[in-house]
Amino acid sequence: MRRDVRILLVGDEGVGKSTIITSLIKESFVAHVQHIVPEVTIPPEVTPENVTTYIVDSGAGPQDRQHLESEIRKAHVICVVYSIDNPNSFDRIPTFWLPHFRQLGVNVPVILVGNKIDLRGGEVTNEALEDEIIPIMNDFKEVETCVECSAKLPLNVSEIFYFAQKAVLHPTAPLYDSKDHVLKPACVNALKRIFKLCDANKDGLLDATELNEFQRKCFDAPLQLQELEGIREMVREHAAGGVRDNGLTEAGFLHLHTIFIQRGRLETTWTVLRKFGYGEDLKLTESFLFPKFDVPHDCSVELSPKGYQFFTDIFETFDKDQDGALKIGELEELFSTSPGNPWANQKFPDTTLADDSGAVTLQGWLAQWSMTTLLDHKVTLAYLAYLGYPEEPRASALLTTRSRKHDRRKGKVTRNVFLCYVCGAAGSGKSSLLRSFAGKPFLEAYEPTSKILSVVNAVDIDGSEKYLVLQEFGSKYEAEVLRANKKLDLADLIVYVYDSSDTNSFSYISNLRQQYNLDHIPTLFVATKSDLDLAQQRHEVQPDVYCRRLGLQVPVAVSVKTGQTADVFHEMCRIAMNPHAATPGGAEHALTATERLRMYVTVTALLGGFSAGLVMLYRNLLRPGTPLLPGWIPHWATWFFGRRDS
Repeated sequence: MRRDVRILLVGDEGVGKSTIITSLIKESFVAHVQHIVPEVTIPPEVTPENVTTYIVDSGAGPQDRQHLESEIRKAHVICVVYSIDNPNSFDRIPTFWLPHFRQLGVNVPVILVGNKIDLRGGEVTNEALEDEIIPIMNDFKEVETCVECSAKLPLNVSEIFYFAQKAVLHPTAPLYDSKDHVLKPACVNALKRIFKLCDANKDGLLDATELNEFQRKCFDAPLQLQELEGIREMVREHAAGGVRDNGLTEAGFLHLHTIFIQRGRLETTWTVLRKFGYGEDLKLTESFLFPKFDVPHDCSVELSPKGYQFFTDIFETFDKDQDGALKIGELEELFSTSPGNPWANQKFPDTTLADDSGAVTLQGWLAQWSMTTLLDHKVTLAYLAYLGYPEEPRASALLTTRSRKHDRRKGKVTRNVFLCYVCGAAGSGKSSLLRSFAGKPFLEAYEPTSKILSVVNAVDIDGSEKYLVLQEFGSKYEAEVLRANKKLDLADLIVYVYDSSDTNSFSYISNLRQQYNLDHIPTLFVATKSDLDLAQQRHEVQPDVYCRRLGLQVPVAVSVKTGQTADVFHEMCRIAMNPHAATPGGAEHALTATERLRMYVTVTALLGGFSAGLVMLYRNLLRPGTPLLPGWIPHWATWFFGRRDS
């Protein structure tokens, strides 16, 4: 919601624009005022809506034209003043003033102000007012309302500016069709979504508990029993089917807001909409969907215990048949308050665990969100908003991990979700390995990977559940990923896959490692298709020798087709948790240049100090009169140089 409102008063000469402003400021009538009153600033603490308010006067003479048009373009709301003793000033509203605003390309709320009602005894004639104003409001949707006042009495002067503020802060146009007297479609959609989010048990009703929670969220106060019954009675009176089993139906909820708007209580509906993240265009705002959440370099994002609990609760709520899995219909209902399934383009649910019918299990559901949070935490943040995460700030559902470099330096990994890049030649079996990890059956037909493929599953390591995300890129994206340092920094390990039955498969990996700097990333080699005859690889050394030279374990042999995966996924997790043990060249190879320099300086200093000590000892031994113990030098030499048989 904006924090300032600029109100412009326009109208024909002599209708009392300047006098109205002066009466507001002085709180009394001033007979003689200047032609145009200087701009007035009213501080937020003295306004009902707690916003800074600027009130701007204008003239209608030819000499004022340039200033008038400039102010019209800057105004947030325009008050068109006419005098009840000058019918021509009223007639010019639909024939000149309102068309003039449109001609200038200005589309802001308009308040019609009828001044000088003191000339008819200070009475407001509502029926006559409606007969004259409603045709104008039907033709010009920007007209919010009409206020009759008297700057002389003064009467209804402050109401002019109150309604002007409301027209800006709580506009009618986005919510309500004044001609047909119904809520506009965008407003209906927003309120229906809010109803669904507030219907905690998903029974299609807002019961007393749910209405109280809704009231607390939006207005920071619970509903009293009398107020609750009053709402039910009002809805029963105006909307058939609005109340059922003492609960408010969706139709009743919509009709309740229609009544609020028709009675001029637009601030009630706008407060509700804004609490649920809607902006003036009745779309969820960027700041609501993506609150500030900084992630330092080399760190990753995971779900917090609160995040896992929320996604568990929402899974159980929409698992209507309580079979422990979400079917397509249940998923559609779950995502009905969002733009849709966030993984629609990722072959979901093939990316995670599902039952035999393809319904996503709870383990697969939590694993999928773990992967989403790791790869793009902004998607998770947005969907926490779409799905109604109950706590603010919403970032409490996420946590930022310690940096990977810090973990590797400490030798202890504190994260629970790991990212593994899977690389290898086309046809080596990468996709089959990923499918096996997600619990999917082996496919005989070969299908090349055309876009990045990601799968996730939970792995039990010594009684602790970790999530492992496997990503393969296909030939199109692999080079791009391996070339980008930022993307490489995200990987906890690289798995090189080669076809043990294809003589040329291993050479692809070797060439890949020579082309890119990958030795700082923990590594595992996997030999697939072990059910076929082992082929001698056309490479200068065979894979087992190659791995030993790097200080790594020999390739793990697997056959996805026969289901013999040799616990390779547990091994991937163990490597991610103990990166030093699987870094090519050993732990020293993984040290940064700065760390190697520090080690060199430290060792050099130690050796230098030790050498100086030997010199001093030698000088002391050569002093005249220094006794030499029999056999001392040979023992010392043995200690320093080491025994010959050691």
